[in-house]
Amino acid sequence: MVFTLVSGIMAVLGGLYILYSFGRDLPDYKQLADYEPPVVSRVYAGDGSLIKEYAREKRLFVPINAIPPKVKEAFLSAEDQNFYTHIGIDFKGLVRAVLTNVKNVITNRRPVGASTITQQVAKNFLLSGEVAFERKIKEAILSYRIEQTFTKDQILELYLNEIYLGQNSYGVAAAALNYFGKSLDELEVQEIAYLAALPKAPSNYHPVRRYENAVGRRNWVLTRMEDEGFITEEEMRAAAEMPLNAVPSAQARTFEANYFAEDVRRELKKTYGDDELYGGGLAVRTSLSPRLQSIAERELKNGLVVYDRRHGWRGPLDTMDLFAAPYEVWKEDFLKLNIPLGIDRWQHAVVLEVRDDLAVITTKDGLRSSETFEDLPLEFISMEEVKWARAWVFGERLGPQVKTMAEVLTQGDIIAVERIEPEEDTIGIPYGLRQIPAVNGSLVAMDPHTGRVLAMVGGYDFRRSEYNRATQAKRQPGSAFKPFVYSVALENGFTPSSLVLDAPFVIDQGFGNGKWKPRNSSDKFYGPSTLRLGIEKSRNLMTVRLAQNLKMEKVVEVADRFNITKDMPDLLSMSLGAGETTLLDLTAAYGMIVNGGKMIEPTLIDRIQDRHGETIYRYDDRGCSDCVAEDWNYQPFPELPDDRDSVLDQVTAYQLVSMMEGVVERGTGVRIRALRRPLAGKTGTTDESFDTWFVGFSPDLVVGVFVGFDSPRSLGNNEEGSSVAAPIFRDFMAGALKDDNPIPFRVPEGVRLVRVDPVTGQLADGTTKNAILEAFRQGSFPSKDGEVLDGFNSLVQTKTKLRTGTGGIY
Repeated sequence: MVFTLVSGIMAVLGGLYILYSFGRDLPDYKQLADYEPPVVSRVYAGDGSLIKEYAREKRLFVPINAIPPKVKEAFLSAEDQNFYTHIGIDFKGLVRAVLTNVKNVITNRRPVGASTITQQVAKNFLLSGEVAFERKIKEAILSYRIEQTFTKDQILELYLNEIYLGQNSYGVAAAALNYFGKSLDELEVQEIAYLAALPKAPSNYHPVRRYENAVGRRNWVLTRMEDEGFITEEEMRAAAEMPLNAVPSAQARTFEANYFAEDVRRELKKTYGDDELYGGGLAVRTSLSPRLQSIAERELKNGLVVYDRRHGWRGPLDTMDLFAAPYEVWKEDFLKLNIPLGIDRWQHAVVLEVRDDLAVITTKDGLRSSETFEDLPLEFISMEEVKWARAWVFGERLGPQVKTMAEVLTQGDIIAVERIEPEEDTIGIPYGLRQIPAVNGSLVAMDPHTGRVLAMVGGYDFRRSEYNRATQAKRQPGSAFKPFVYSVALENGFTPSSLVLDAPFVIDQGFGNGKWKPRNSSDKFYGPSTLRLGIEKSRNLMTVRLAQNLKMEKVVEVADRFNITKDMPDLLSMSLGAGETTLLDLTAAYGMIVNGGKMIEPTLIDRIQDRHGETIYRYDDRGCSDCVAEDWNYQPFPELPDDRDSVLDQVTAYQLVSMMEGVVERGTGVRIRALRRPLAGKTGTTDESFDTWFVGFSPDLVVGVFVGFDSPRSLGNNEEGSSVAAPIFRDFMAGALKDDNPIPFRVPEGVRLVRVDPVTGQLADGTTKNAILEAFRQGSFPSKDGEVLDGFNSLVQTKTKLRTGTGGIY
């Protein structure tokens, strides 16, 4: 009796000592009340489409009351059937596990665990993962304390949002998206059971590599759910017969806009830092239009390919020796090839045989469908499909005409091909020869009234180069800068009909620097010409003479005012676009012209919300007390204040719009006229055709296109903005505006439209051919005297007599 009493006292004291010894230095479990797990940040397009996710641990936090009951029931069935009744430690489960493990040791099976969900929370949040007796005691103590502090639902919420379920999935919501491409409330019972099967060892139940194990474990969970009364036997049997259809890894439902998304990521990182970006659960609504982005991607790539084909064949992507190894070996090597081609329709091929008028090839699809070389389908390239592939010659010139297939292709060449439509009675599968462009470019589409970027493509293919040529590349805009020089003239009394001399211009640049002699691209001189003609035909000599008269300080100021180039040198060459800028900034500047002279700043982000749904950033921060969706009853739209600063007088802005409309109708952008809708813009080409541009607009959409080599060099003889960039702009606008009714450019108050002769700028009469409506400021008029700006005079239109002179060197 005494022995029993003493033993009991010793046991109690021993237990108290263990509790004191292991419980005194435990982590503060109360911190769980304020725990905010790292949550994935998501970037959305303007229509709500998911663009990108950023996370170190891919987790989507879901409150317990938003988790479907079946999900909770599945995890309770698999992990902790007594969760709602135990005190953090399941003694009945512990005894059951001990008895089971005795049997497993005898039968050489893996031991089973007895950790409750509360214990797993204690381990995952507060303790290390090492398996040790000491940790298990601490885990039990913490579990009991947690149970005394938190409700069961709070503990289950922590568990279901923290648990790792494989494939970089943290929490059940992320796992549902990663494995099945669904939200939690879209999951079917067999899918829920599979997720509940994963906590013990996700890699052992991979849905592809360990399919049988995965299905077996899933069906065990279904059986447990039926045992617990959460599903019927019929539901269990029906679910167990379903295949395990997981989506390919990490293929969430996303719209791909990589250049745009990367610029958003950089902006978020700069503003909020890495921790918030990769774990703060930001919800970022952007300005992107998926429809316009798709058109932009397609037309920029097509335009670059079209230019590239004009300048010849540079050779295969790679070569391989088909006789150096057996078919099975080189087949495997070829299938591993991973050279990004940039266009989904294109694929890799290897040349098997070259004949005079035919090349026999095999594609990856052909190789995958064949066990032996003899089984390969007949795939070929005809002579007609390689006639474009004349040899590339330095300087973007072409070699001689292609006469035989052997001049272009050799056995073992690895090339890019595209399947084409076969002609009648064709035997085999025909392909066309394709080539990844060496040239690159970018395209930006923007709302000119707000600066919201609707589409952005920073290069031919993001996988080949992440460098964004729309925002990171600073290049010379060339003649695309001229409208801003002309805006200074219009602000200082000139009219679109004012005459400027187009004649030789020479200026001494100082001792040892020689003389600067700008020239027109045609190398011709055209005499007195109107400002309108100077823009329409992109006359360099007129622009330089105009800038000299106006003083370069004013040109520098306008470049700064429109955020085109900061701190531009006040050199005359800058008037021809020698200062550097980005496509994004130049496109925004053109937007300020078509919107009536209002300041806009390009933006990619409309709104950012934190993990709690609170808006922490809004681009348009204007107040609107009447903008309440719940109160909408078809009343008139509320009017918002226009708080944009003015950068240009609205009359001057419209005069520029009208003059650039002439670029499309009669000038260097005439290729765009085929669209037969109100469009305006300006071409740009730098010296020796290093850079080519077209920036233009409709009344409600401004678009910029740039094309050039990353390491600047000439695009070739006769290649200009009109031949390279303008067709891309045209084809983009054709798709973007396809379903929109043509809208004329808005004419502001203060503009007087007068019929004039487009050549002389004088008032038109009954004998004038091709008369146009010219935009004049109210109170001004075409000059009747035909005064010509020819040098250092100050020819302006005022109420007094025009002053003229013969100054200048020409």
